[in-house]
Amino acid sequence: MILGQIEKVTIDGVALNVDSVGTGTPVLCLHAVGHDGHDFDALAQCLGHSYRFVRLDWPGQGQSAFDHSPASAARYAELADKVIDALGLVSPVILGNSIGGAAAIRIAARRPLRGLVLCDSGGLVEITSAVTRICRFFEGFFAAGERGAWWFGLAFALHYSMILRGAAARAQRRLIVKAARRSAPVLRQAWASFGRRDADVRGLAASLDVPIWVAWAKRDGVLPLKYCLPAIKQLKSYTLTVFEGGHSPFLEQPDAFAKGFEGFMTGLPARAGGTEPRSAEGGVTYVLGTEGCTDSEATRS
Repeated sequence: MILGQIEKVTIDGVALNVDSVGTGTPVLCLHAVGHDGHDFDALAQCLGHSYRFVRLDWPGQGQSAFDHSPASAARYAELADKVIDALGLVSPVILGNSIGGAAAIRIAARRPLRGLVLCDSGGLVEITSAVTRICRFFEGFFAAGERGAWWFGLAFALHYSMILRGAAARAQRRLIVKAARRSAPVLRQAWASFGRRDADVRGLAASLDVPIWVAWAKRDGVLPLKYCLPAIKQLKSYTLTVFEGGHSPFLEQPDAFAKGFEGFMTGLPARAGGTEPRSAEGGVTYVLGTEGCTDSEATRS
């Protein structure tokens, strides 16, 4: 087992838990709302001999203190950006899932990164009236949890059985469900933010000059790939990989994801901005399951 180092970093008055595992190129890992940095345990243990995985717990999740500002991708980007400076991470790779992906896009627009990994990323759909209605529904659902509704725990457990579908994610899913009532206020705030116009960062993503690996779960019911694909195809430099699963491929297909991640990392320039961006026309989509990818599954994006 590769041992890690846990520390508290206070940013804007908020004590954030940061767990670093491994050595080498720094990879800042930003999890989905309601999760924590342990989402990336399997990846860190698998590849910690080559990379330093810096796993941040968002406020009010994992071992981090609650924030005085509401949860949103914009707020999380502000905090994570300052964590990069506090830890002295030079041109890191950022791996962001869901709200973590939306935050990562904002950070990538502010500072040079060596690479960017977007896993079922938020921020890549138009905020239509239908999207706003869905966000209001979930805002109400988590508001009920915040109030202590008797049915919330059971409903959340059912909800998450569809969010994290893979057997490999079972242990972490159990912990996420166990923390549901503590996470409910943050989840309510986050879902309220998802329905606002400023949650749409498609234009910002299209402007990025950084190599991007887009990793998506095939059966994501929260952020279906078909609705995000138009924005993905506008990225200047990307490769797209589709995995079996529901929302977090590094949790649900850890071995296949680690293989894809390592392939992406070994193809990066030695430093940020070291090469011309690859054409988005060259992005390749694969469907990866527990057995890996076969040539017959490859299609041009």
